[in-house]
Amino acid sequence: MTDEQPPAAFFNPYAVAIDDEVAIALLAEMHIRKAIERGDFDDLPGSGKPLELQDLHDPDWWLKAFMRREKLLVLPPSIQLRKDDAALDGRLDELWSEDDVREEVEEFNRSVLRGRYQPAAGPPLVTMPRDVEATVAAWAQRRAARAAQARERRQAETPDGGRRRRRSRRRGRPAGHQPGGGRTDSSTASGRDR
Repeated sequence: MTDEQPPAAFFNPYAVAIDDEVAIALLAEMHIRKAIERGDFDDLPGSGKPLELQDLHDPDWWLKAFMRREKLLVLPPSIQLRKDDAALDGRLDELWSEDDVREEVEEFNRSVLRGRYQPAAGPPLVTMPRDVEATVAAWAQRRAARAAQARERRQAETPDGGRRRRRSRRRGRPAGHQPGGGRTDSSTASGRDR
């Protein structure tokens, strides 16, 4: 017995069972390949950018959508502490009292120490605690500089050099009126003498 292959012309396409969905997929794939060969998909807008697809089979789709909508970002503790350190001076400049500044710096230092004692989840923690006294002194200097700038701006805006004119307290009173309620006219003074 010989195992010869039948010639290619002998192949019967109807002998293979292909359903409609497979046929449509094969036909679409053939058209896509021909379009790629022609270069129809070159230089399309948005090429190389990620697609915004629906997360239908992701069990956490609602959490991801919530985080995207609310613009929430969960970072490893070491990265979050770096961002907090960079933004700390800006937060301190919004505070008014030295006690509040000290409390904020001490809370930051506590969070850095907490991060040092926790197991590393992500990059290593390189953020150091801040010196409270030095940070408060720097805050006071920035505050004094802002106050001086505000005074200079106010002086530049007002025509009389930033000075206010004092108003007289006796502006609305009659000419002969005294604080005691009496008048100092010559007519009343002479009437009292009699």
